Parts: sequence; C-alpha cells; structure tokens
Amino acid sequence: MKLLVFRALWGMTSAFEEQIERVAAAGYDGFEFWPEQWTIERSVIMKLAERHHLKMIVGALITSKEELAPKLSGLAEFEPVRVNLHSGRDNMTRDQACAFFEESLRVEATLGVPVGHETHRGRILFTPWATADYLRQFPELHITADYSHWVNVCERLPLDEADALELANSRAVHIHGRVGYEEGPQVPDPSAPEYAGQLAWHETQWQRIRQLHANANADVLTFAPEYGPPNYLHTLPHTNVPVADLWNVCLWGAERARRVLNT
Repeated sequence: MKLLVFRALWGMTSAFEEQIERVAAAGYDGFEFWPEQWTIERSVIMKLAERHHLKMIVGALITSKEELAPKLSGLAEFEPVRVNLHSGRDNMTRDQACAFFEESLRVEATLGVPVGHETHRGRILFTPWATADYLRQFPELHITADYSHWVNVCERLPLDEADALELANSRAVHIHGRVGYEEGPQVPDPSAPEYAGQLAWHETQWQRIRQLHANANADVLTFAPEYGPPNYLHTLPHTNVPVADLWNVCLWGAERARRVLNT
C-alpha cells in the first residue's frame, strides 16, 4: 500500500500555477483544493496537475441534498483520487440528515471515485457519537477523518469514544492530518513538546486507519496535513502576526506522516 501525501492549497496566496509548482517542488504527491473557489478552467488545472505529476483531491461545501448531484458530478470531472465533502449542517434534523446521505450515496455509486464526508464542526458529522450513529445506519457511508474537530467539540481527547472511533477509522477514505486540542481545532505548531499528548492521540488514530487499509488490501492511503492560516493559525495580539510559519508547519506534518505511516 502506498501513502500519498497531499498539500491543501488552503492558506497559499500566490497565483494558482505558482502554488502548484511549489507543491511539486516540495515533494508532495498531489494537492487538495475546492474548485469552486477558483475561476480557472478545469482543463487548465488538469493540465497543470499532469505537467507536474501531481494527483488531485477536490472538495466542496454541500448543505442541501438538491446540490449533491450537480456538485458531485462536477467534482468527478477533475478525475480526482478522492472527493471530500463538507456535508450538511449540524442543526439538521435526523430525517433531513438521513435524506442527505441517502441522496449522496445514490450519486456516489455513479461516480467511480471514493467520497469522504468530513468530520467537521458545523456539519452533520460534528461529533463521534453522531457519526457512529449514521455510519451504523448507512454501511456504504465513508468519511474524511479530521479528528481535530472532534477533540475541539468534545473539549477532550475522546478516549471514552473508542467504539465510535474504531467504526469511524474503518470507514475513513482520507485523512486530514491536523492536530487539534481541547480548546481549538489546530495547535499552533504540532512539533511543540507541549502538544505531544494531542499529537500522539491523533497519530494513534491515523496509524489505525493505515492498519485497516492494509488489512483491506487497499492500494493507497491519502493524507493531507491540512493546517490552515489565521484565524486557524494563532496570531499575536494587536499585530495579527502568525505565531508559526504555515508552510513549514504543513511540511513538518507531511514529513512526520511519511515517517509514522510508512512503518
């Protein structure tokens, strides 16, 4: 099984082509982005990816079931290795959320590319227990594992949610490898010793996902060290100066993943 490490374009500020060139030069296997945030034609993006030998993961925010078919079909046209969705809203009723997932699974079955519904604050899958409930009801439903949000929502490392985590890990098709802590979705710098406990907990989950992928004879495991810019990244009061360099934080996360998940 091959580990593919992607650089999320979130937080990069240069022209699109320059971003892709920088991602390729840094040794990433691909890039992850939301096409709807760019006005560049799909054919141009695909040619850039091909020229630099990079794979793509594409994503979008979809808040209603009516958006699923057109948006998913459009994302699949990029020929990505994964599609990542911010799915629904946390205030949906159970009936609304179930209808959303039923429609998504119907459309997903026609795409030929794995779709992960992100475990994200503000979305349907914003807690481990809610996610486990939907995963039990929908055996074909898969997630993008971004457990930094769960640590923040729970205000604890969710050690008491072991069963929910095991189920979630078994359904993960992509990892957003950002380390969260009890009061926020992103530690300032995951290499800092004061966050060693949070880093260890997240890496335990990522290693379990890797093991489950290997057990299933999966071809690839995809991982993005999806650290974000301010206000995800902490800043100094009065100046708004970031306390860490985002590019270096993501690069550290990528190199760390290659060590931890390739063993």
